[in-house]
Amino acid sequence: MSLKHADVWRAIDRLAELNGLSPSGLALKSGLSSTAFNPSKRFFGKRKRWPSTESIAQILKATNATLDEFVALASPDGHARKTTLPLLGYAHAGRKGFFDDAGHPTGKGWDEVSAPAINDPHAFVLEISGRGMEPIYREGDRIIVAPAEKARRGDRVIVRTAQGEVMIKELGRQTAQKTEFLSINPGAAAIELATRDIEWMYRIVWASQ
Repeated sequence: MSLKHADVWRAIDRLAELNGLSPSGLALKSGLSSTAFNPSKRFFGKRKRWPSTESIAQILKATNATLDEFVALASPDGHARKTTLPLLGYAHAGRKGFFDDAGHPTGKGWDEVSAPAINDPHAFVLEISGRGMEPIYREGDRIIVAPAEKARRGDRVIVRTAQGEVMIKELGRQTAQKTEFLSINPGAAAIELATRDIEWMYRIVWASQ
């Protein structure tokens, strides 16, 4: 298959969307400049600018995608990888019986839903309810959570406390004794939790927005 200029950039945009990222977010996740994939960078005047093979290799590595999957996304009718993941309403995530001692989905009460494939056997989907996380997440949005993904400062995470409270936050500064969490709602204050008070914390790797 011969890829045209528009095909390659289409694949990059779709790969970013598949992973819940903007093109700039995908570039940063891959260790590239935040402007590497901006639409304004795709032409020099009337001359087409192509992404380097190295940058494509980096985004494939960062997203656990294969070259075949990238080529499939380049097609106008291309499709993303899909799988079936357990689905739970956000309001139920703090209740007992839905997670085992390691914080992985278990027991009854889970539905199943088709979702982008994630390289984590314990990945699961939560459906947002209520308006408390607007404008970032709206009621009915679905997020994929990957326990195997290491969360880094600036990542959006879901946190469950030892008391069963569940929150979606932005990960801030971490020490051995405590972790800072920033609110995703503008104007809300950051909080700190002692390490012993965090039952589990997982990175959000995709959202259905």
